[in-house]
Amino acid sequence: MKRCFIFAAGTFYGLRERPAPGDLVIAADAGFQTCRKAGIVPDLLLGDFDSMDQPADFANIHRSPVEKDDTDTMLAVKTALEQGCDTVYIYGGTGGKRLDHTLANLQTLLFLRRRGARGYLYDNDFVWTAIENESLTVERTVEWGLFSAFCLGDRAEGIDETGFQYPLSDAVLTPGFPLGVSNHIMEARATITVRRGALLVGWQLPPLF
Repeated sequence: MKRCFIFAAGTFYGLRERPAPGDLVIAADAGFQTCRKAGIVPDLLLGDFDSMDQPADFANIHRSPVEKDDTDTMLAVKTALEQGCDTVYIYGGTGGKRLDHTLANLQTLLFLRRRGARGYLYDNDFVWTAIENESLTVERTVEWGLFSAFCLGDRAEGIDETGFQYPLSDAVLTPGFPLGVSNHIMEARATITVRRGALLVGWQLPPLF
């Protein structure tokens, strides 16, 4: 497993895990400022620098044009995949002033999954990932911990949820009704399965502070 830590320009809620030797660390635009606050030196700084001025005291910079198809976070994700990373942790990918970037980063989790990697997007005491035609087991780390699942596509079928307050069996989720929101993890380990389709799933984490 090769890991990548990406720091984006949204709200930073604190580190769940610090990068270790051998991990790839990428700052996307103003995510560089978050790295400095956290005492982390990124391996690469990339972006179009519309959120901050390009620093003069950092050497490994890839500057991209402002007019492009990729967000700065997506550029970082593509770089992580090119470097062989199969696990990507994204900090600063939610919050801030741009809901559109939060939505883009949530979709990016499916982009990663469809390329054989798994992404984790950290929010305020919450983490999100994407699953497609597979099962995912999560551990309960918060008593009565929240769990939500949303359809990423036209519909998702064959959904089972076990170990939750509101279990599902061979259910269907669509983007037209948020049936999967605000469940609770009841057992030490809970499992969600989707047989056909893709889901965005998120669960509550213990507070850092």
